[in-house]
Amino acid sequence: MPVNNGNKSLSQIMYMCLGFFGIQFGWALQMSNMSTIYARLGAKEDQIPLLWLAAPVTGLLVQPLVGYFSDRTWCRLGRRRPYFLGGAIFSALALVLMPQASAIWMAVIALWVLDTSVNVSMEPFRAFVGDILPENQRKTGYAMQSVMIGAGAVIASSLPFILASLGVSTEAPAGTIPPSVRYSFYIGAIVLLAAILATIKTTPEYPPADMEAFKAMKKQAFNPLKALKEMGSAFITMPSTMRRLAVVQFFTWAAFMIMWVYFSVGIASAVFNAVPGTPEYEAASNWAGTCFSVYNGVAFFTAFLLIWLTTKYSAKYIPIVCLLIGALGLGSVGLTLFGVTFNKYMLFGPMVCVGVAWSSILAMPYALLSNSIPAEKMGFYMGVFNFFIVIPQICVNLFFGPIMKHLLGGSAIAAVGVGGISMLIAALFMFRVEDKTVKAD
Repeated sequence: MPVNNGNKSLSQIMYMCLGFFGIQFGWALQMSNMSTIYARLGAKEDQIPLLWLAAPVTGLLVQPLVGYFSDRTWCRLGRRRPYFLGGAIFSALALVLMPQASAIWMAVIALWVLDTSVNVSMEPFRAFVGDILPENQRKTGYAMQSVMIGAGAVIASSLPFILASLGVSTEAPAGTIPPSVRYSFYIGAIVLLAAILATIKTTPEYPPADMEAFKAMKKQAFNPLKALKEMGSAFITMPSTMRRLAVVQFFTWAAFMIMWVYFSVGIASAVFNAVPGTPEYEAASNWAGTCFSVYNGVAFFTAFLLIWLTTKYSAKYIPIVCLLIGALGLGSVGLTLFGVTFNKYMLFGPMVCVGVAWSSILAMPYALLSNSIPAEKMGFYMGVFNFFIVIPQICVNLFFGPIMKHLLGGSAIAAVGVGGISMLIAALFMFRVEDKTVKAD
């Protein structure tokens, strides 16, 4: 277990989490734009989920391995920070390359590079909070991560709309990406790299308390077969809190993946009555980004409330309430299946509800988990926990396209409503989770 110097000030916790602002800036650009980028390049709606496979597959493979290796790393730059930096450099390069794509296969390759690199940076950040902060401040630390995620995402999601409002063109020849989206990705590359460099500069890491024991463990660090064996055994020996949270994560992240994949193309057809290649479709794409910025903005402000709520209430019951609110939001969008109509401004209401759920799910599961796993394996278990984020996303990408096509009549917006049902199930399973967190001072 690393040595730490006790409680941190709120400003120290903020700088510690600043890198997540940059990571989420790049991630949100992807989430709010990839479906319409694929559509612009000629992909059909039922093909889009398969084209999203990069994010969950790379998370499944990369995060546990990075967690395993980072637990066994100590160098001049520290334990987790070398991974922050390496991932940030390649993520920035991928963000620059992505809007240059002129064919689907080029966009797919750029997405795989981007998601692999983001995962290299993201996983150690979860363990970083557990390393640096004492148990009584971890809920605050993960809530601050939620603040940074919300801030990065709200700006990034609305950036194409902002640039369009400033006069940057939203038009482009068929099979190419418009300037408003291209420049957004370039800006994202700069922001991501700068934010992670700021965290590296301002937040030192602490060496292991028992350096001799750490050196013995480090000798086995780069043994991928051993890492894979430990990952397999982790499923059998994981603490009960982690096992029960895994079920919650599965249904929660299935709901969000459905929303990310289908919301933008869904509102294009159901609200804007638009098809790819038309000005109305570009307007729908930009409005979807604005809606995503709304839910991320709500998540940003909710995260401040969570920082206070974690000092008063259980980290178990906070996400139950938030998930129920999110289920109401996504479910209401699906009411279009029954003839309910929305104009574009009415979409803000469901996005407010989604933002409340998003803020909670980015913080509370990690607060509950961090106090139920061995400190010396914090990075490894955080990586294994990521399985239960990416497996549901893979399931959605592989199987939900045919479900949407054959059972939902090809209605992408009705698919979003199914996400609401999934989030409701997650809230119900949250009642089974035991809270072992320590009250913040």
